[in-house]
Amino acid sequence: MRLTRSRLILALTATGSLAVPAGFALAGGAATAAPTTITGGSPVFSNAVAFDVSKPFSELATMPGPARDAETGDDGEPGDGPYVPDAGHTDDGALQATTGSAAISSPATSFDGLSSLDNFNTFGFRVNPPDPNSAVGPNNIVETVNLNWAAYTKTGTKLVSASLGSLWAGFAVNDCTDESGDPVAMYDQVADRWILSQFTTAGPEFFNCIAVSTTPDPTGTYFRYAFSTGVNFPDYPKYGIFKDSYVITTREFGPTTEYGIGVYALDRNKILNGDVGARDVRFFIDSAVVPINLMGDGLLPAMVDGKTKPKQDAKIPIIGTQDDGGPYGATFDALNIWDLDVKWRATPTASLVLNTQLPVAPFDSVFPCAPTARDCLPQPGIVNPAQYLDILSYRQRPTWRLAYRNNGTYETMVTAQSVEALPGIAGMRWYEIRRVGNTYSLFQQGTYAPNDGVDRWMGSVAQDKFGNTALGFSVVNGTTVFPGIRYTGRLAGDPLGTMSLGEGTIINGTGVQTTANSRWGDYTSLNVDPVDDCTFWYTNEYYTAAGQASSPAGWQTRIASFKLPGC
Repeated sequence: MRLTRSRLILALTATGSLAVPAGFALAGGAATAAPTTITGGSPVFSNAVAFDVSKPFSELATMPGPARDAETGDDGEPGDGPYVPDAGHTDDGALQATTGSAAISSPATSFDGLSSLDNFNTFGFRVNPPDPNSAVGPNNIVETVNLNWAAYTKTGTKLVSASLGSLWAGFAVNDCTDESGDPVAMYDQVADRWILSQFTTAGPEFFNCIAVSTTPDPTGTYFRYAFSTGVNFPDYPKYGIFKDSYVITTREFGPTTEYGIGVYALDRNKILNGDVGARDVRFFIDSAVVPINLMGDGLLPAMVDGKTKPKQDAKIPIIGTQDDGGPYGATFDALNIWDLDVKWRATPTASLVLNTQLPVAPFDSVFPCAPTARDCLPQPGIVNPAQYLDILSYRQRPTWRLAYRNNGTYETMVTAQSVEALPGIAGMRWYEIRRVGNTYSLFQQGTYAPNDGVDRWMGSVAQDKFGNTALGFSVVNGTTVFPGIRYTGRLAGDPLGTMSLGEGTIINGTGVQTTANSRWGDYTSLNVDPVDDCTFWYTNEYYTAAGQASSPAGWQTRIASFKLPGC
């Protein structure tokens, strides 16, 4: 989230082409030549530009940082247009147009998280969208939104809540104390630590601000770091945890026409130890050099779930998607998979290489939106299309998280994206990718979109320790379904490509969003409880009648847990 933009950078067009790896087929089924090696450029190593240890958060929470750009409250992104106009619906090749027949478990826990009112109470203004996400540990849930964060017990008791900037109160890089946004919360289950982040927006030098708890207590003290991204603004930061690295991907914009994807690895061990010499390595996948379809509008780094660590020689998967009907010149629908390899030696080494493109069943990412590319999904009682909700499918990026597991003889990764599943109807395309050695394959895929006139979008997917898969998402339609939160799932032995367990409801909405910017959260978050490796915790936004009455952007978040049968 960035509250104002000093410039508008238009989406770039693709130049050049890529040979598909041998053994894969294009849409016409033609054989392919040996691939050309494509890299993310040369690694640039550096050190954190600032470090300290915070006061306990019980003290920091009373010291909110200054709010920047409060006059707008509108999250526009660089490169917000133009985009390829809708050319009509393309049939989805992995469509599941019915709900599963088996029953799914009801939520075990469900409570309200942060809301638009929290912003108003903290700053005297509201922002939209919230970009809700959370992390789960043995005893706590930590949630972040634009522009606050909170820690809860697992029964929903709020322990602390404060602005994002207050977490960096008194920090040497003053930009980190701004209320900038696009936050991410993570739990490092191997180290039993919490990670909180936000970017900076002031410039002309930009930073990723990282805070890691010094103990398992999310309300205690934090090691605080700032890592520079130079003159590039690091929009849409997404995080992963893999072996000895914390990984960040960003969509970056330079001071003139530069656009590309930033990929960063941080020296996890030094950060956990509070080492002032913590290092990072940066790659910039430059759209002036690499075909833009190979990066789209974002890539996701792997985040490890479960108790089995990746093998020491395992490379870090970085994954994106491409649509042959989208704006970036792709000639077939595919998953693009990059390998990041980092060794934190005394003299560290790193490489970033495109491993493969996995062709997928056809999907349509360009939704029939009007009058702008964000005015997409109708709401009950809303007659002005400028107040329809943003599906964000045209971004051509998988949504948070890329959930990873090491299953011994093979590794799995699951992720998802919003698509136009049926004509004018949003659905969730999800993928399960497997890796054996350094060879990736698409094990299964599906587009969950029961043909009931309900839009399902902005989802997040994960697997439990038995390989059962859960998918959470937003729902709405133009008549009776107010913006709410639901979920579905499948068992590991069910027919491939299907969510077989029916549909559960976390909460039904009772109000609508009436902002003219149409923004819905850029991501939601489904995580697995490290205690039993079975319980899923999902965080998303919804609307109540009271929230609608309070503000055009009177959103509320909900945090809920559930299990799939047999776990």
